[in-house]
Amino acid sequence: MSTTQDKVAPTSIGDIPLTRPQLPSWAPALVAAISVAVAALPVVFLGWGLVAMVLLAVVLFVIALPAWSSSVEGSRKGKDRLAAALVWSGFGLAMVPLATLMWQVISNGVPVLSAEFFTYSMRNVVGEGGGIYHAIVGTVIVTAFAAIISVPIGVMAAVYLIEYGAGNRIARIVTFLVDVMTGIPSIVAGLFAYALFVLFFGPGVRMGIGGSVALSVLMIPIVVRSTEEMLKLVPGDLREAAYALGVPKWRTITKVVLPTAMSGIVTGVTLAVARVAGETAPLLIIAGDTDSVNFNAFSERMATLPVYIYYSYMQPGVPPEFGQERAWGAALTLIAIVMALNILARLISRSFAPKTGR
Repeated sequence: MSTTQDKVAPTSIGDIPLTRPQLPSWAPALVAAISVAVAALPVVFLGWGLVAMVLLAVVLFVIALPAWSSSVEGSRKGKDRLAAALVWSGFGLAMVPLATLMWQVISNGVPVLSAEFFTYSMRNVVGEGGGIYHAIVGTVIVTAFAAIISVPIGVMAAVYLIEYGAGNRIARIVTFLVDVMTGIPSIVAGLFAYALFVLFFGPGVRMGIGGSVALSVLMIPIVVRSTEEMLKLVPGDLREAAYALGVPKWRTITKVVLPTAMSGIVTGVTLAVARVAGETAPLLIIAGDTDSVNFNAFSERMATLPVYIYYSYMQPGVPPEFGQERAWGAALTLIAIVMALNILARLISRSFAPKTGR
């Protein structure tokens, strides 16, 4: 008696698809072109605006590309393309106002720039001519004094919070107050500085150092926060090694901790200066405006670029086009200064960063 067993032939590996079909590399570009073409139809036939066209094109792209990918490449790849489309669409929409702003400022500001614009003030200027030299000088002086006031206070406060007061009640109170100061509106800082100076000089006081005090109120919490985070990144082993050698705590902080965190501290300070350089409200209240150059921050009014821009556009004079042109040129100059400070912060951070390698 013999028995037979049914043997099932093994399935060949070649019969199992190891990969799914893939969309061609030009598929996203094709979908984007079709989405733009379809979104342009309401513009042509219904009179929609450009903004509505862009939004419709983005919606069509976000829907069409993942749907096509899911039908060809599978649901997992479709979800991946959906996430990528949403990220890129969000990035593109976020860049629209920035690109529009930059184009507007550059197109209106570049024609005004000249040697006269940077070397002349507005003293005795009516109509055409004049420049922003006095406003640049005032901005540099006011911001420099604000940094002189803010940096020592902010750095020492951060050192206390991290090195001396970690966990105690006073440190928690100071941390809470720093958080509150971070959200203070700039105009409140201006009112505070004005009220403070009125106590000493009487009503109607206007001087550059008052603007520096107002800006320092806005700078200090930024310096404290950035310095705190940098001090937290310093390894505790460095402190313990210094203590093991008998180095006092104050000397450990000044010779080990602060030099190690110097890169981040300087970067934070530079970014704080860039942050307050464009403030208008506090300077409008306490520093005032003038059409002449003033090198003394402790006497009389002092012009600054933000206030100059405000008055040039709101009170351009007769005829108004010259004042408005100067406002655009000053705005472009202010943006360039802030951009230069940000680039300087990156360069300083790179130069102070700990060297790696052998």
